[in-house]
Amino acid sequence: MENNNNEKHKVRMAGTWAGALELELDKWNVAMLREEVAKRSNCNPNSINLISAGRILRDHADDDDVTPTLVQLGIKNNAKILSTRISQEEGLSIKNHIIAEDERSRRLSRLKAAATALAGRHADGSLPVEDFNIEVEDQSGKKVQLGSDTDQRAVMMGLMLDANGKRLIRQGNYKDALEVLTMGEEAFSLCDSKVLELIDNVPILQINMVWCYFMLQDISLLSEAGKRLEMARAGLERSHGKNFLRLRLLQGGRFPELALHLRLELLEGVVAYHTGQLEKARKALTSAQAKFARLQVSDETLSAVMNMGFKELNAKRALRMTNQDVGGAIDLLLEEKAKKRQKQMEDIQRRNEIWEQKKYGMTPLKKPVDLSRLDELVSLGFEREVAAEALRRNENESDKALDDLTKPDTNSNLQEYIESRKRKRQREDRDSEIESYVQMGFERSRVVAAVEGGGTPDEVMQRLMMPHPAAEAVANTNMQNQEANPNEVANSSAPLPAPQNVENQDVNNNHGEGASSERDVEMEDELSADIASSDALGDYDIEVNIEGEAITRYLAMLDSPPPQ
Repeated sequence: MENNNNEKHKVRMAGTWAGALELELDKWNVAMLREEVAKRSNCNPNSINLISAGRILRDHADDDDVTPTLVQLGIKNNAKILSTRISQEEGLSIKNHIIAEDERSRRLSRLKAAATALAGRHADGSLPVEDFNIEVEDQSGKKVQLGSDTDQRAVMMGLMLDANGKRLIRQGNYKDALEVLTMGEEAFSLCDSKVLELIDNVPILQINMVWCYFMLQDISLLSEAGKRLEMARAGLERSHGKNFLRLRLLQGGRFPELALHLRLELLEGVVAYHTGQLEKARKALTSAQAKFARLQVSDETLSAVMNMGFKELNAKRALRMTNQDVGGAIDLLLEEKAKKRQKQMEDIQRRNEIWEQKKYGMTPLKKPVDLSRLDELVSLGFEREVAAEALRRNENESDKALDDLTKPDTNSNLQEYIESRKRKRQREDRDSEIESYVQMGFERSRVVAAVEGGGTPDEVMQRLMMPHPAAEAVANTNMQNQEANPNEVANSSAPLPAPQNVENQDVNNNHGEGASSERDVEMEDELSADIASSDALGDYDIEVNIEGEAITRYLAMLDSPPPQ
């Protein structure tokens, strides 16, 4: 039987104030209850903690700003609630801690939502809102297409969260890093397992998760850590090959995995030590110690590489990955420099391609014009913009687009549409230019006359600064010249800005109405920056000083006599 809105309930209080309170559970919230208890016990509300069923009752839910009622918090009629008294300073400290935790929870939720949105836009072939593409690369830095759109989306989301988690690890924020890496692991789990065998990101993520356990000194997660390390080792063998054969071929005989395996063996040794498997722990830690020794860079080899003009951090990284070979390290650094330059050029080209695709607009199914098919049609002698419109209308089907281009009536229709679109762009650009001058304080009628006179922005500004009659005379002369030579108008004007036509506006909404306004730009920019700053060898580039100290400490614990 449902309670009516005015029905009174009872809660039994104990602790600071003991007794029964009559209230309406569906109308009262935690703050109201705390206020009532404080009034009855003659103390400040900030000094009251309320506990029900072993949990502290909070004013807000973890992921929401809405204040829940007692019913929504699971408080029932005749429930027992304990009130405890704390100092006001402690109460404020707890309150601040709760607020900080709520903010942290909201931020992590925003991060996950942003990763989901970015992956969705960059994995299904749709035209991205941004001027870049997120792509998946193998260990050699080559772009790869993995499985279906669903697999690609899952991998992209996992990679973004993984990159963000690694940045948090570098900052020493292991708690948040663990949360983000857990979300990344969940994203990867949505991908076909056969696809995941091609990449080593998942086992590396699992190693990093256990590293967070270790740095947080969370012994309670030992069993989970052991399972993750087993999966990580098996995963690395699948992706790198037996005895690292595949990785060695991809990396030209180099040894980028040493630091990663040092961390893996250290963690395996720590788990074995704390679970009483002392011989297994000694074996793993001794192997990790040998790798640590191999990763120490001598001053002589470091100086030799730095004398070639390379920075210390880059020189150390290259020497570690080439087994201290100076010539090999220099070759690696030159290769990485060339790859970085090539990637920058490809990024510029892709940005230009995205800009061009946005200019043409989207197909009926919200896909961009296929530029490779457009190039094929242009090579046959068709005008680029007309061919692009034919592809756009025909969902990038080259044969249908070719039919439209070779039929006189449809070709004429395409050209008329292109011309009308150009005129619309020019009108919009003209209106935008007029508004910019009006905002400077010039009279609108004078601005219209000056802009219609043509010329560069400097020439327009000069006319606006002239006395009225002189400005009008110059504008009239320019307009007469334009009428006499209509084909030269574009040449006498400054380059047009990126067109803001209807098709471009549709690009921003290609994932549903209002999608652009719902974007969490701050979180998306953070994720994009993390991805952009990563490189193919970044996962193997680990400073192992903390690992070295831990290896020494645990080996000393193994050598020390057991307590009597």
